[in-house]
Amino acid sequence: MRRSDREITHFDEIIDVLDACQTIRLGLHDEKYPYVVPLSFGWEVAGGRLYIYFHCAKEGKKVDLIAKNDAVCFECDILNRYVKTEKSVTADYLSVIGFGYAERVTGDDAEHGIKLLLSHCGEEGSAKDCVLSGLVAVYKITVVEITGKKRFK
Repeated sequence: MRRSDREITHFDEIIDVLDACQTIRLGLHDEKYPYVVPLSFGWEVAGGRLYIYFHCAKEGKKVDLIAKNDAVCFECDILNRYVKTEKSVTADYLSVIGFGYAERVTGDDAEHGIKLLLSHCGEEGSAKDCVLSGLVAVYKITVVEITGKKRFK
């Protein structure tokens, strides 16, 4: 990180940023260009490791790209406001970038992931019914690297 003075160094603070975000942007490998897609998500820390869950249609570009290469990147951010400076303007923000591996989960793991997603999004509903509908695929990202950055806060 070029500006180490803005780095969020405490894991709990990185988790606070992640928890406050409504959407992650998932980066996937594609042949000509990277592919980035916004997603609703849920998360948990278990056994000292961060896991992020999302759901999607059972078929499509995202599913195809993960099948080809499961290494992913994700980003989320909070823009609080813009702040005038002597010479220009700058952003008051918090952001998180992480890297990991995405895998499709099924059964109880898929239901668990949907429960986390619903909870994070502040929604009620039956995770079991969602999984049993057969309409969605559930993925879990095992996060292997994560950084956070902030300005002002």
